[in-house]
Amino acid sequence: MENLKLATYARKDKEQIAKDYRRVFDLFPRLEERKNQIAGTLSGGEQQMLAVGRALMTRGRLMLLDEPSMGLAPILVQEIFRILQEINRAGTTILLVEQNAHMALQVAHRGYVLETGTITVQGPTEELVRNPKVKEAYLGG
Repeated sequence: MENLKLATYARKDKEQIAKDYRRVFDLFPRLEERKNQIAGTLSGGEQQMLAVGRALMTRGRLMLLDEPSMGLAPILVQEIFRILQEINRAGTTILLVEQNAHMALQVAHRGYVLETGTITVQGPTEELVRNPKVKEAYLGG
């Protein structure tokens, strides 16, 4: 809970904060169950949920995520990406850096393939999924 509260420090709309807690807990019921637990003792998946929840509490229009699936069980990866899609549909722009190309291309509108720091392929995800180079290198043929 302290992490979520800290994310609201600069906000002036104090009356809206309670609604935003509810939104985070609706998206991540597990966080509500664990709201009095020390963040460092949460599982990896719960920590990712908390990171996304903390970002939501800032009410920013842009969310930057670096490898949200790293180290998570496949079922949690699917859940995190489902929630990211929901957040995006609600109006938050998401910039996602992700090595799990399958999941990233399922949720993204546009993609950029980086190789040693250089963009080698870019475009709408529908095009990237059909691109032979992307298919071979990142999607298993």
